[in-house]
Amino acid sequence: VTRCALQNAASIAGLMLTTEAIISEIQEDDKPGAMSGGMGGGMGM
Repeated sequence: VTRCALQNAASIAGLMLTTEAIISEIQEDDKPGAMSGGMGGGMGM
């Protein structure tokens, strides 16, 4: 039982670290995208 609990905890910790890395990459991509979107709106008007 203890071994299964440790394996599950390690698995969840790995998923949390991976998810955090993925979220930080998406936030970096949103910043340039927001600038491009603002420029496109100004050109359309």
